[in-house]
Amino acid sequence: MTGMREVIDLCLSFGGVYEDYPFEEGNWAVMRHVGNKKGFAFVVKREGCVWVNVKHRPEDGIIWRELYESVVPAYHMNKAHWSSIILDGTLKESTIRKMLEDSYELTCPKMRKSARIGNV
Repeated sequence: MTGMREVIDLCLSFGGVYEDYPFEEGNWAVMRHVGNKKGFAFVVKREGCVWVNVKHRPEDGIIWRELYESVVPAYHMNKAHWSSIILDGTLKESTIRKMLEDSYELTCPKMRKSARIGNV
């Protein structure tokens, strides 16, 4: 997976997600949750590759950066909680999907207590 459209379509497959272009330049696609509008994937083309910023637990970010050369501290984000995945063709699609799923889960809308307990 190396294309911007590919990663956007993968994000859209998670459900309850929409594609946003909030910046004037229009070169950043932000994949957001419908329920809380939080972004879980920030996609941009830079330095000849597509970069995807994803949220993670700090310990996962350390591991990912050690394991994969194409995972680096996030471009323009908090480096403890976000990493950039450089889509240069070196990562398996399943690895990229797992990182996106983790980011999706970490930013997912929280259910209200009444919803969790069945509106009792």
